[in-house]
Amino acid sequence: MANRYAVVLAAGKGTRMKSKLYKVLHPVCGKPMVEHVVDQLDELQLNQLITVVGHGAEKVKEQLGSRSEYALQEEQLGTGHAVQMAEPFIGNNEGTTVVVCGDTPLLTANTLKQLMEHHEQEQSAVTVLTTELENPSGYGRIVRNESNEVAKIVEDKDATDEEKQLTEINTGTYCFDNKLLFDALKNVSNSNAQGEYYLPDVLEIAKDEGKKVTAYLTPDDAETIGVNDRLALSKAEKLMQKRINEKHMKNGVTLIDPDQTYIGPDVVIEPDVVIEPGCRIQGKTTIQSDVYIGLNSEIIDCTIGQGTEVHQSVLKESEVGRQVKIGPFAHVRPESLLKDDVKVGNFVEIKKTTMGQNSKASHLSYLGDAEIGDDVNVGCGSITVNYDGKNKHKTIIEDGVFIGCNSNLIAPVTLKEGSYVAAGSTITKDIPEKALSIARARQVNKEGYVERLNKK
Repeated sequence: MANRYAVVLAAGKGTRMKSKLYKVLHPVCGKPMVEHVVDQLDELQLNQLITVVGHGAEKVKEQLGSRSEYALQEEQLGTGHAVQMAEPFIGNNEGTTVVVCGDTPLLTANTLKQLMEHHEQEQSAVTVLTTELENPSGYGRIVRNESNEVAKIVEDKDATDEEKQLTEINTGTYCFDNKLLFDALKNVSNSNAQGEYYLPDVLEIAKDEGKKVTAYLTPDDAETIGVNDRLALSKAEKLMQKRINEKHMKNGVTLIDPDQTYIGPDVVIEPDVVIEPGCRIQGKTTIQSDVYIGLNSEIIDCTIGQGTEVHQSVLKESEVGRQVKIGPFAHVRPESLLKDDVKVGNFVEIKKTTMGQNSKASHLSYLGDAEIGDDVNVGCGSITVNYDGKNKHKTIIEDGVFIGCNSNLIAPVTLKEGSYVAAGSTITKDIPEKALSIARARQVNKEGYVERLNKK
């Protein structure tokens, strides 16, 4: 197999997006467009991948990291000029190069693979990825010759009435013989209204040299959408959402209302999971089988164990064990670990806390920076007072501890195994094993006080 390379065009600012954020960094289903493109290219086992950056170069590099090499297009002078920036990296190499725009997040590895295989099997100098549209108005039409090769690409404004009837259009993704590409780019002219160097001019140069120019037609026109404004971004979001959701449903996941369920591209979900409408599941989340995710829950970068139930709650960057009950209206913040059979009930907030097996905080509690053992009961309204205004402090609650309602645990403090905290206590000192701690004022009843107050 020939050496294979990819050039991703990601230098444009995207003025039509009307945004401070550079175009290719706008997210589709929670992931920047350019990262979707690179994810698919990674599956092709390329020899080299070069991303051409310009506007927002540092932010694009920060997003993609070491997954790509980077060529800087300081001045945006057209697509041909952008590809030329990759010449120092691969210009002298033999092989096949695919050029993809960073704003085409729906392209799949399978289509790109078929494009490159078609290009190499046909021994083409250039291959254009094309598709057919019912309404091709505004797109460059593919005109084929009697050999079914590409005779020319004619822009909509330059097309004759006959050419405008053609429905096969240029998607802006190309495959090239790498040496021919960079040799031809030296001869591309900027004698046009925009004063720019256009990549499609390489096709004409190749044809003038008697080289073969072909087209690979993909039947899925949705894949080829380029995002240039917020309307197209919304359309891409819907299409990607549909693709992701259909994949999960085919794999045995129940989505009660797929149109109202938002799942990120990197989420892994096992069969027999049920997800109610209004849920957003993003990042590197993994959900094991038999999990129930209730209405309007948000889960980001979490692992959810088998048989767990999440009801109308928010979870982020945490690990949840098996048969855990969460919510409704619970908030599990980053760096938390809920072990098997834990219950985190309504209006409970957990932050950077471990809860041991079979421990429960059923309602209206805040547990932050805490290490909680097995079989602990945290009464309603109890909190770990972890912040002194400057520093966070840890609370340690050992196995079998019972904490009565409305208790304050002033960290740093340790509640030893089997100890009890009386309701309404404010605990400032460690509690010994199996001891009862009462830390509240003694009740005093003033007989007849209300009657005397009213007389005044």
